[in-house]
Amino acid sequence: MSEAQIKEIKNENPLSEHWYQLRKNKTAMTGLVIIALFILIGIFAPLISPMDPLEQNIEFRKTAPLTGGYLLGTDDLGRDMLSRLLYGARISMIIGVISVSISLVFGSAIGLISAYYGGIVDKIVMRLIDIMLAFPYILLTIVIVAVLGPSLMNAMVAIGISQIPRYSRVVRASVLAEKESDYVLAERALGAGDLELMFKSILPNCLAPISVQATLGIGTAILDSAALSFLGLGAQPPTPEWGLMIASSKEFITSAWWIVTFPGIATLLSVLGFNLLGDGLRDILDPRMRD
Repeated sequence: MSEAQIKEIKNENPLSEHWYQLRKNKTAMTGLVIIALFILIGIFAPLISPMDPLEQNIEFRKTAPLTGGYLLGTDDLGRDMLSRLLYGARISMIIGVISVSISLVFGSAIGLISAYYGGIVDKIVMRLIDIMLAFPYILLTIVIVAVLGPSLMNAMVAIGISQIPRYSRVVRASVLAEKESDYVLAERALGAGDLELMFKSILPNCLAPISVQATLGIGTAILDSAALSFLGLGAQPPTPEWGLMIASSKEFITSAWWIVTFPGIATLLSVLGFNLLGDGLRDILDPRMRD
């Protein structure tokens, strides 16, 4: 393909240009491949899992990898590690998406309203956000889970609420930069209402930083969920969640290393994928980061 053809494709629409930049960015593509792999594993877990992740076989408890027909071995209750890891991918992706969706919706709305109306509204909202930020993030998450009760759903809600300040501040900064732009002033002069200006004109032009924050936030949510499960505040047994798998087998780290190691590697790779994609998107969507 000639240089002229490439330029023509890039100039067709912003999505074409962003996709072209994404394919050129090795960091982003590496993260995208890792994420796509985990998503496919989660979707097709029932088809590719060799066994039921909850099925126990005491006769084969703590079986080493590549032994007795178990590719990744078994845990202390004789459950197939590979099957539990595959189903764990589905749970982790759901955790990341739901948690970020909660924080994204509420955080974006708060930041948009605060920045658009300004004045006393902005001051009150930002002081409340500052109060939330004054608490250590993980401590705030633990407190919310403790109030709601230990469960996977409550952990997702707690993570989502704890991340709201991040999104509200990102959106607020973007809206402050956009709301005095010429196109906004022109639409206001033509009679556009506040809701139309906020959600149809200003917010779509703030999607770049929001997208980057959301991508990085999914990785953070997966890690936080694993931490809560490790503390007994997230997923409850016998759910095949990676953090819970690590917590329930930490005593076997020297006698059956694979029970702890494989869930840890899965968590590391999934978080790494979202971090790589987030860094790549930041480079692509922020003109100051481009070569």
